[in-house]
Amino acid sequence: MRRLIKQREIVVDSWRYIDEDPVGRERALILPFARWKEERDRWWLWDGKLGVKLGPTDPVAALEHDFLRVSLVAIEFGGMAEGRGYTQAQLLRKRYKFTGELRAVGKIQRDQLFYMARCGFDAFELPEGADLEAALTAFNDFTVAYQGAVDHGLTLRRRAS
Repeated sequence: MRRLIKQREIVVDSWRYIDEDPVGRERALILPFARWKEERDRWWLWDGKLGVKLGPTDPVAALEHDFLRVSLVAIEFGGMAEGRGYTQAQLLRKRYKFTGELRAVGKIQRDQLFYMARCGFDAFELPEGADLEAALTAFNDFTVAYQGAVDHGLTLRRRAS
């Protein structure tokens, strides 16, 4: 079973990607955005929990009216130089008021977790073999930030007041 960091704890993942469970026996499936878009009506009526995985070029706005049905959005990161997922996360949380699980997936590393959490991610699926215990310490790397964020962390400006 896959393990991940969720709400700053290591947990067993209860979700499956559609290619891992094509018939949906597990009752919690994550679909690629393209498949969700093509088969939206079919999956809307399915009785399990649904998630959608966005790639860097997938439009966040296309999910705006689906949050009654979609309870997880996974955002794919292709590597350290790929930053569009940070923007997608902030848009989901701030503009579209998405309150479900927001999961970072793909080529993510420990050093990114603190900033991802500030953008609104609350779950992190690190690459296979990653040391999740060591990754948990990333959330304590900084105690103060220079700018405001989705997580409403304490910024230097607010602290000085």
